[in-house]
Amino acid sequence: MNIAPELLQRIAPTGVLRASINLGNPILANKDPATGKPFGVSIDLAHAFAQRLGLPIELVVFDSAGKSVEAVTQERADIGFFAVDPLRGEHIAFTAPYVLIEGSYLVRQDSALQSNAEVDQPGRRVVVGKGSAYDLFLTRELKHAEIVRAPTSPAVVDLFVEQGVEIAAGVRQQLEADARRLPGLRLLPGRFMVIQQAMGLPKSRGAEAATLLAQFVEDMKASGFVSEALKRHGIEGASVAPAEA
Repeated sequence: MNIAPELLQRIAPTGVLRASINLGNPILANKDPATGKPFGVSIDLAHAFAQRLGLPIELVVFDSAGKSVEAVTQERADIGFFAVDPLRGEHIAFTAPYVLIEGSYLVRQDSALQSNAEVDQPGRRVVVGKGSAYDLFLTRELKHAEIVRAPTSPAVVDLFVEQGVEIAAGVRQQLEADARRLPGLRLLPGRFMVIQQAMGLPKSRGAEAATLLAQFVEDMKASGFVSEALKRHGIEGASVAPAEA
């Protein structure tokens, strides 16, 4: 693409596209245990956007969503991959979502809880990853249950077990993996939210930069790039978001 130098300068002021990567969401990013390098759908999209801009890329990697968001809002990174949330939207210009992910609850096998509707009751505690989409959503939605915050989303179930908390909340796939790893756990049926995973950049970069990023996401969905990336990385339970009207 022929992108004006002034626009490139606004998107990536350092001349390098700095992409904030959250390893706390295993559907989007993971770390190769052999090399230590991150891989996943968000990394593939970051490289594709850098290629479209004709810029080199730097991956700025974090272990939690909160830290990843902070890097973009403080402009220590130029783009990021986040669940859409109104609080984050105060400083970040989001694209339409590229992937939809289910958020679920996990309990012990002997728990009396059988449905999502039973969670929000006095005396019940829900563990979430600090600053995650689930933390932001449940902080608004839960009126009676108490929220307990783990340092990161992958640490949620271990804290849930160690502290005897009643409920864990997070990405369905992460909870399913934890239930296989630790005996005596089960997921409640259904989902309590659908997470819209989008790309975003600081609002200070301007409307033209936001429009360019939004068009990139639409192109990646329409071309099959996102669908192929999900298949390539063996991701199940996430779906490509529909095209933006």
